[in-house]
Amino acid sequence: MADFFQNGVITTLHRLRRDNELTLVQELMEFKPYNSIALVLPALYSEFEGPAMSKIINELSTAKYIDLVVLSLDRATEDEFRQVKKLLSTLPQEVVIIWNDGPRMQELYKALWDEFEPWSRGKGMAIWMGYGYVLATKKYHVIASHDCDILTYKVDMLTRLVYPIANPRLNFDFAKGYYARFTDKLHGRVMRIFLTPLLRALMTIVGRVDFLVYLDSFRYALSGEYAMTAELAMRLRIPSDWGLEIGLLAEVYRLCTLGTICQVDIADVFDHKHQPLDPSNPQGGLLKMAVDIAKMLFRSLASRGLVFSDGFFKTLKATYFAEAINMIRRYHNDAMINSLAYDMHAEVVMVNHFSKAIDIAGEEILRDPMSLPIIPSWVNVISAMPDFFDRLLDAVEEDKKV
Repeated sequence: MADFFQNGVITTLHRLRRDNELTLVQELMEFKPYNSIALVLPALYSEFEGPAMSKIINELSTAKYIDLVVLSLDRATEDEFRQVKKLLSTLPQEVVIIWNDGPRMQELYKALWDEFEPWSRGKGMAIWMGYGYVLATKKYHVIASHDCDILTYKVDMLTRLVYPIANPRLNFDFAKGYYARFTDKLHGRVMRIFLTPLLRALMTIVGRVDFLVYLDSFRYALSGEYAMTAELAMRLRIPSDWGLEIGLLAEVYRLCTLGTICQVDIADVFDHKHQPLDPSNPQGGLLKMAVDIAKMLFRSLASRGLVFSDGFFKTLKATYFAEAINMIRRYHNDAMINSLAYDMHAEVVMVNHFSKAIDIAGEEILRDPMSLPIIPSWVNVISAMPDFFDRLLDAVEEDKKV
């Protein structure tokens, strides 16, 4: 985006130039001896059957500043695991695949769930285990992660994502990627007309609480692209469901000072797989995503002393609706000046459905505010199970022979 405005309470790193990628890469290569970088990719096997993954692999082959690629693979049979190994064998970096459905990893998960309260499988768990492998090696200082369904993937996205953490002169512990999501129309519905108006509705009711101001400072709080120091990754507790991104930002807020947190513009255009909305199914698609996000947000606020009630959520729902309708008018105008298609009626219908997510999340939080599946930090795991990192390294090494 062609601006240099600093909004909110975190640092924004803009993309003012399009001709300095080689300079950034050269600097990353200079930092490499003492700030080595690992990339963790959470992926379903089905993503290797889609159009995005082959492009991602091709682009990653040029990322010489990446030392290790860890693919945390879910929902894969043994034959599919072998196929993925073959596909990734072309990468020049060291490549490790964590076969989460394999018998060795399943044995490790059982040991974890015997020691800790079980959590659900999902992207959060895949990322967490990928981080665990990187941390177990004790070799890497920077850990980056991004989704595997990015249709417009370019390696310079990764370059810009890791640079703020890898450059020791910048002194950041956490970097969150942001971008504009559009094709012939605006995308990013959950961010545009759910999370942003929900945050602002909350601030209307409870005031400009520091944590809410912090979340509202992120231009794309739900992006799946981030980089952090290994030290931070060791201490993070990670949600296992769609609340991952908000829960992760809440953890970063808990563990870091604001001066060490930044957001970085990583792409002019960004497109990935679009989730459907089925208003009759709160266990799938965009509605489940909105419910999980709302639950994680409400839980984070409850842990900071905010008291919820049935009346609070009724007021919040009404305030959210008013904020969302106002945002729809803004996005309509934005679409018009950029000659993009925009269906105001469809957006209003979407807001009505998202309002149900507030009802569902509110009911669950009132019933049990601590019921959400949070994966423990690696500090906690190693404290309870001192040999777990060795067992993880051994399991992954044995799976290489499959």
